[in-house]
Amino acid sequence: MDFSKIDLFEGIKGSEVNCMMSCFGAVFRTFRAGATVYDYPESGDEVGVMLKGGATMIRTDENGEVSVMEIFAEGDIFGEVLAFSNAAGDSVKVIAESDCEVMFIKYSQITKRCEKACEHHSRLVQNMFGLIAKKTLSLSQRIEILSKRSTRDKLMCYFRILARTCGDEFELPMSVTRLAAYVSADRSAMTRELSRMQADGLIEINKKKIRLKKVC
Repeated sequence: MDFSKIDLFEGIKGSEVNCMMSCFGAVFRTFRAGATVYDYPESGDEVGVMLKGGATMIRTDENGEVSVMEIFAEGDIFGEVLAFSNAAGDSVKVIAESDCEVMFIKYSQITKRCEKACEHHSRLVQNMFGLIAKKTLSLSQRIEILSKRSTRDKLMCYFRILARTCGDEFELPMSVTRLAAYVSADRSAMTRELSRMQADGLIEINKKKIRLKKVC
């Protein structure tokens, strides 16, 4: 595994990462698509690092209503200490969207004082804070999406956010059902709106691939 591509280990040499894996007692697990990767708060203080594949954080309330809280791609991290408050006690889980591999490390192991005062340990803590800042940005983007009044505006806002990093043509990181939950829309109504957006010349759709034709 090339850990140099994982943001959590940015600036840390491969030999140092391997040493840290042993020190932290890192555990590697694989999951099939649809499997539960993480269950809040039962999974404890573990931090998950997505090494391969992708997953989504799903929140289910007492009425069975499902909403997508976050999307995780390769290199992203998740865990109880990185999550929002769940005062309502709803079911919150990370579900694999594809076959994936995840590395789990105890958060307490990351933040504890290093007896050897290792420079790479300090760098890891710095990287962790950087990733938390990144998650804060992701949350602000989600708020921006949900602040839009119409389903079309929500979809266009989300597509523009994806286009900033992927270009005008990109692949949706989730299923249509998950997308509807992410923008808080009825799946059937959202599907019809996507068809209208294509007919109006705003987007082109090819299965999960979207191409923005006109930004408005």
